[in-house]
Amino acid sequence: MKLYSEYPRHLIAVDCIIFGYDITDKEIKLLLIKRSFEPAMGRWSLAGGFVMEKESLDKAASRILFNLTGLRDVYMEQSYAYGETNRDPGARVVSAAYSALIKIQNIDEKLKELNGAHWHSLSQLPHLIFDHSEMVGRALDELQGQVKVKPVGFELLPEKFTLVQLQDLYEAIYQRHIDRRNFRKKILSMNILEKLGEKEKETSKKGAFYYRFNRERYEMHMKKGFYFGLDTN
Repeated sequence: MKLYSEYPRHLIAVDCIIFGYDITDKEIKLLLIKRSFEPAMGRWSLAGGFVMEKESLDKAASRILFNLTGLRDVYMEQSYAYGETNRDPGARVVSAAYSALIKIQNIDEKLKELNGAHWHSLSQLPHLIFDHSEMVGRALDELQGQVKVKPVGFELLPEKFTLVQLQDLYEAIYQRHIDRRNFRKKILSMNILEKLGEKEKETSKKGAFYYRFNRERYEMHMKKGFYFGLDTN
């Protein structure tokens, strides 16, 4: 006797909202692919796929991300589940959306090209299939909330960066200007950045010191009740 045999079966999928930061263009970008099968073949889509029989949602999301980028152990969280009955014209599909933050320079370019993936600026996104635009909008809102209370922004930067580059990142995430003096004062007062004896001199003659995020120091502060409060309002 099969349990639950009287109930209808549905397909379960995972869609990955992959954010990257272009430090040159100072923009948050989204990794999209051209869908290679019907329905909506040839149109822009998030990277996704169906969950295998013996696979958890998290493992499915990690598999899809790795197959597209070659990256493991990146920052990724489940965002929301989408289950409108008519969201996919092919079948009844329930999709769990996952939001991932990756360093653009770390991506496997051969895998990216093999999968026909392209980075798109958030300010110039093409029309996306199904409810994928809704997924992206929700994930961006969540990211804007997370960077105020977690150091997740550092997942998008190279290992070393200047304070100007760090502020540029936060302005790209918030999509608005941030007061320079207040931002520097707040981030330096947290004592989670390590100043390096090296300067970035490509953009100015005087140069700006490089910093790096000190994860061990941050975790030590967290054990003592530290609150990462980078609300720039």
